[in-house]
Amino acid sequence: MSITLTKAPFRADHVGSLLRPERLHIARKQFKEGTISAERLREVETEEINRIVEKQIEVGLEAVTDGEFRRTWWHFDFLEHLNGIEGYVTEKGLTFDGVETERYNVRNTGKVSFNPEHPFIRDFIELNKIVNGRAVAKQTIPSPNQLFAVGIHNKDIYPDIEDYANDIIKAYQHALKAFYEAGVRYLQLDDVYIARLSAPDFQFKDGKYTREQLIDLALRVINGALEGKPEDLVVTTHLCRGNYQSTWAFEGSYARIAPTLLAKETVDGFFLEYDDQRSGDFKPLEYIPNGGARVVLGVVTSKNGEIEDKEAVKARIEEASHFVPLKQLCLSPQCGFASTHHGNKLTEEQQWEKLKFVVDVAKEVWK
Repeated sequence: MSITLTKAPFRADHVGSLLRPERLHIARKQFKEGTISAERLREVETEEINRIVEKQIEVGLEAVTDGEFRRTWWHFDFLEHLNGIEGYVTEKGLTFDGVETERYNVRNTGKVSFNPEHPFIRDFIELNKIVNGRAVAKQTIPSPNQLFAVGIHNKDIYPDIEDYANDIIKAYQHALKAFYEAGVRYLQLDDVYIARLSAPDFQFKDGKYTREQLIDLALRVINGALEGKPEDLVVTTHLCRGNYQSTWAFEGSYARIAPTLLAKETVDGFFLEYDDQRSGDFKPLEYIPNGGARVVLGVVTSKNGEIEDKEAVKARIEEASHFVPLKQLCLSPQCGFASTHHGNKLTEEQQWEKLKFVVDVAKEVWK
C-alpha cells in the first residue's frame, strides 16, 4: 500500500550508500575466484538489498536506496558502462588523508554517449519492485562533471573540451530519460569534482583553465544535462569532499563555488557536507535562492559511529536557518556510509542508529 509523501528531498534523508554486509563481501570474493556464478552473486545482492530496504523503512526514512550493493565504487561502476569510457587498474591509487585508495579509475577511449543497455537501469527496476510504493526509491549516480576529473579526458579524441562537454551533456540527457522511463522520480548526482573546485589548493594540471572558467563550465554541464527533464523528476546533487574508509580527500568551504553553482544550478536540492571544521561555515548558503533548492544539511557524520548531541545538531540547523529559511532545510548524514565497497569505520548497528537519529531529530525540528 502506498503512503502519502512530501516532495523529495525529505526532511530526514540520506546520501545513499550503506555498509556492505560480510555475506556480500564473501560472495564477491567467491565470484572473483570463480567458485560462484554471476547469477548466484546477483541473488545474494538481491537478498541483501531486500533486507536493507526493510531496515530503511523501519527506521522511518521516506527515501530508500539499494545501498549501492551492486557496485564496487560510487562512481566508476556507472561511468565505465557509458560508451566511450572504460575502467582500468592504475599504477597507484588516489591520495586521501593518510591513505592511498585501491588502484582503479576510468578513462575516455572514444566518443561519449549513453549506453541504452546500461546495467543500472535493470538494477533500479528491481529495487523499485522491492520497495513497492512503501517509500520513494532513490537512484544515485555520479554527476556528469566527474568526467572532468584529472586524467579522464582524452585530448586525442576531444581536442576541444567544449566538444567533450557537449557529448557528456547529451549522454546524461539520455540517461535521465532512460531512468525516468524505468520509474525513477528521485535522482541524485554525486559530485566530488565541483566541491574540489572550491578547495583552497585546487590546481588544474595543465594550467590552461582558471578556476572561474572551470566553475562556469561545470555549471553549464550540469544545467545542460538537466535541460528538458520531466517536472516530476526530482534531481538533487551531493557535493562531497571525498569519503574512503572514513578518510577525506580535501578541505575548504563552498565559498568559491557558491555565487555560481549554489546560486544557479537548476537542481531541486543540495546535499552538503557540514560534519567537521573542514567544511567551513554556513555563510555560502546565502547564495541559495529563497524558495529555490532545498539544502540538506550533512551535520551528522557517517565517518564514525558516535551519535551526535541532539541539541548541538538542532543548534546547527538553527544557525543555518540564518542563511536559508528553515522550511527550505533538511537533515542527513554528510555522506554515504560506504562510498566504496570497503566501507567506513563503524558497525552496521551504528549505521542504523545514525539514520534513526536523523529521522528523530527531523521530526522534532520540523514537527
